[in-house]
Amino acid sequence: MDNAFAPLTPEQRAIRGALRELLAERCGPAEVAAAAAAPAGHDRALWADLGERLGLPGLALPEAYGGVGCGLAELALVCEETGRALLPSPLLATSGLTAPLIAALGSRAQCETLLPRLADASLTCALAVPGAGLATALGLTGDNAAGEWAGGGRAGGVQARPAPDGGWLLYGEAGQVLDGHSAGLLLVAARAGGPARGRTRLFLVRAGAAGLSRARLTALDETRPQGRVQLRDCAAEPLGDDDGTRTPGALAAMGARAAALLAAESAGTAECALEGTVRHVREREQFGRPIGSFQAVRHRLADLYVRVRAARSAARYAAWDPSGAGSLALAQCLETVRAVTAEAVQLHGGIGFTWEHRTHRYFKRAAGDELLFGPVHRLRDRAAETAGLFGGLAPGSLADRDRVVMDADAVDAGPGAGR
Repeated sequence: MDNAFAPLTPEQRAIRGALRELLAERCGPAEVAAAAAAPAGHDRALWADLGERLGLPGLALPEAYGGVGCGLAELALVCEETGRALLPSPLLATSGLTAPLIAALGSRAQCETLLPRLADASLTCALAVPGAGLATALGLTGDNAAGEWAGGGRAGGVQARPAPDGGWLLYGEAGQVLDGHSAGLLLVAARAGGPARGRTRLFLVRAGAAGLSRARLTALDETRPQGRVQLRDCAAEPLGDDDGTRTPGALAAMGARAAALLAAESAGTAECALEGTVRHVREREQFGRPIGSFQAVRHRLADLYVRVRAARSAARYAAWDPSGAGSLALAQCLETVRAVTAEAVQLHGGIGFTWEHRTHRYFKRAAGDELLFGPVHRLRDRAAETAGLFGGLAPGSLADRDRVVMDADAVDAGPGAGR
């Protein structure tokens, strides 16, 4: 796409059409529930088909490494469709979070070995970040340069130390790792160098490595499986030759791209949830007439429609300019999908909050994504800090910012305000 508001190209329409057709056949409510309950957290056969028939895992990877060579806009379009279907898959963890880091920081040998396997869906990856700091590690809700989210060289997090044989050993734990229990390769963020001069580096850990133990967690959103990763002197390979100086920047750049993908996915989820709600209110009758004929219901749906269209526009723009709009678009789309799914539950009545109904799964996807990548107000606050909207304040100085706002309010209120 040359710009964010250009119509879809024939190739993009073909990608969307083929994917929507396949997901309509293979991702009904029963299939989604079965895939989410599977040990891997997704349907392995469907994932293989997405790789072989459509090349989705390698859509945005260079052709030199077995990818399709498309851009972020095409991958975002795919995420919009997978969001509509609530597809449980390693697409976000593998193609959205991990593959770009390997391509950016990996050595030539690592790229030639790993990226073709990622592109053909024969290998899945997961980004393991200690604690619950994924959003901060990606630079979405805070500055990731200091590395406190990775343990900061102190107790906790994941620590890396040189091994006697010249390799590296990792010790620590990472929770809430997307697809961390089933991925064939882990990309682990760890602190190396001790407290005084330590830096956060990325390490490759193969599935089955000695000292590695993993377990699936019970997550709010079953379609977004998460795992706990424990490393006890686990052998690891550094990603490329970076000593940690480029890691924060690479994580932030990838975080902006991931925010655009998540925004597109959330926009697709919101749009499909709204479509299902509109169908329901046309069929459900109360007092001898469809509830969709009542003015109050129509007004609520009209408001949601405007919000969904605005969110989709923001997501499309973010795919065109992720570094400038990714975080804000994600905030808007997360807020929209939360509002749409909450209204969908209400307008569906009692059936909207049952485990068997798809509306409930949409609602849990919205809530789960905000817990992982938000909250919304921190996404917006970080975007404002990065843009320098609060001039003269140190980055992250929220208390000072709030004091300035309160002082301004007091001035506007006139003499004696706040006394």
